[in-house]
Amino acid sequence: MWQVTARSLCRASSRAWQRRLPWPGPSPTPAAPGRGSPARTPGMASARGLAAVAPSIRLSPAARSLFDEPLAIAVQGLGPRQQVTLRTSLRDEMGELFQACARYQAGDDGELDLARCPALPGGSFSGLEPMGLLWALQPQKPFRRLVKRDVQRPFLLQLEVLEGHGEPPGRLLAQAQHERAFLRDGVRRVPVREGRIRATLFLPPGNGPFPGIIDLYGTGGGLPEYRACLLANYGFTVLALAFYSYEDLPKEMKEFHLEYFEEAVNYMLQHTQVKGPGIGLLGISKGGDLCVSMASFLKGITATILINGSVANVGALLRYKDVTIPPLGVNAKRIKVNESGIADIVDVLNNPLEGPDRQSFIPLEKAECRFLFIVGQDDRNWKSEFFAVEGSKRLQAHGKEKPEIICYPGAGHYIEPPFFPMCAASKHLLVGKPVLWGGEPKAHCEAQVDAWRQIQAFFRKHLTGKPSGTSSKL
Repeated sequence: MWQVTARSLCRASSRAWQRRLPWPGPSPTPAAPGRGSPARTPGMASARGLAAVAPSIRLSPAARSLFDEPLAIAVQGLGPRQQVTLRTSLRDEMGELFQACARYQAGDDGELDLARCPALPGGSFSGLEPMGLLWALQPQKPFRRLVKRDVQRPFLLQLEVLEGHGEPPGRLLAQAQHERAFLRDGVRRVPVREGRIRATLFLPPGNGPFPGIIDLYGTGGGLPEYRACLLANYGFTVLALAFYSYEDLPKEMKEFHLEYFEEAVNYMLQHTQVKGPGIGLLGISKGGDLCVSMASFLKGITATILINGSVANVGALLRYKDVTIPPLGVNAKRIKVNESGIADIVDVLNNPLEGPDRQSFIPLEKAECRFLFIVGQDDRNWKSEFFAVEGSKRLQAHGKEKPEIICYPGAGHYIEPPFFPMCAASKHLLVGKPVLWGGEPKAHCEAQVDAWRQIQAFFRKHLTGKPSGTSSKL
């Protein structure tokens, strides 16, 4: 097991982003304002009524980027060493507002490049953070988590440059809009309703077949598609699979039958755009232990990744043919509620190594695949690192190869694709109240960037045989 030192990752990455993303050409002169709203070019806007040398925002890519890709942000046309506040905002599909702000001081030449200028104390973050205005976004209302429900429509990011460092900041100097998209051009989204399967398949552009992956989320239910489609952008055929609280699937998480997941595995193995002989599984939280169960009992699984998952069956009875695995026991008395009414549930689950709860331990030694455990060491949902270590012990005790375990200090439970803001607390459907998820925003962001690379490299290695350093972009 090895640890990623969170502080070093984004520093190196920011320098790489700066090299990789060329700046656009000379900025266009703003159009003369008419009687209506002033004309704006995507990625470039000037304050109302000012001359052509007015401050403007420069973005690269200028108008649109994929959500998991870095966005270079700069401001030009400021006064020498002028103090400004940069603010970003977006609304999710439910209309909830997420915002972040940071205080900066322009250089002697009036330029402000977030890849070179550190944010000053007093905003959502400080220090050299080129992507801080995205990963630091926080909901205006508490206990909201940023997710993407319709991957076919981008998030619209608003950027503003405001005068000074006051509370609130001064007048608007410049503004811009930028689309953060989820589907690369050419990626196909195919709803799947075959047999009992309720899913969405994402197919990369080009001639396949491609390595295939089934993607599972957790107790939130429904059919989250955003991680699956972002993975498909990099050359994987990915099936986002619902398993409860969606259409005609079970409404509650009481009992699951592995035969349903077996249908999905067979669907992928038989698909003409899936490169065999096996497929990969990717699961977070409850989706993680479902992936372990699938790998342990079903054929055709080559690689399995758990993101803060469990090696014990959690939350619902699991059946497969004549096998029944009970859920790990819980003790609600171990819930701690703080002064804000937020629950800490990290100690609620029983130990799967003791007493009757040993029956909940999934027999992962039966699996014929390689495992990768991704662990946030500040996960407050459950003891993810403990599960990973015990899973590793069990595999090795049965003569299986030691799994890979990557631990991220300062990362919480919801390790998402890059630049999703960390959710510190939100409502847990099974607990019925807001719970802590853990994490420190900067370290969590850095963990997401690195974990995303690790996920692609692991699947590429074990599903295609290509070395982990192979370029993943199409």
